[in-house]
Amino acid sequence: MSRLAKILVGVSAAVAVAAVTAACGTQKISVPKSQASAYRGAVIFSERCAGCHTLSYAGTHGSAPNIRTAQAISGPNFDTRCERPITRVLYAIENGGFSGAYMPQNVVVGQDALDVAKFVATYAGRAAPKTIGLVQCVDKPIGTLPAASGSTDISSAPASTTTTTAASATSTINKPPKPAKPATHKKSAHP
Repeated sequence: MSRLAKILVGVSAAVAVAAVTAACGTQKISVPKSQASAYRGAVIFSERCAGCHTLSYAGTHGSAPNIRTAQAISGPNFDTRCERPITRVLYAIENGGFSGAYMPQNVVVGQDALDVAKFVATYAGRAAPKTIGLVQCVDKPIGTLPAASGSTDISSAPASTTTTTAASATSTINKPPKPAKPATHKKSAHP
């Protein structure tokens, strides 16, 4: 093969790869990089959750568009489903969703879990249909969670929300409630 033919084949292959790459994944993460934690959460969400969940801010389309054609692993569409407060999202991450059937438990952990929870709580539900009499997702408080190394307020959370410490959030979410102690009756010596 001549040198010119090799160059033409190489250039053609490079152009083909560039065209295919440009056509794939045309929707990108649309969270500003200035929101570092939420942006990082969007990147992790697009890597770990895209197969089952839709959330346009992460560029994912994993939910079934039609409930009749949905598969068991088709997760909720977070464009239309509100996920607030943030503790609800963290609970789902740690416990495999709310049914525990298909989503793996602890799909992300530590600071990654907090970043994904912040991202989902902040951006989910923004395309939900407006319903008279129901509070829109963007009007619900996001809530607060601590950072992995200390307590940090989630931006844009109203002042009326309560702060949860990392230890209490984790222990509350991961531990089942304690069963009530059975009542003990002492027999009296006198009838």
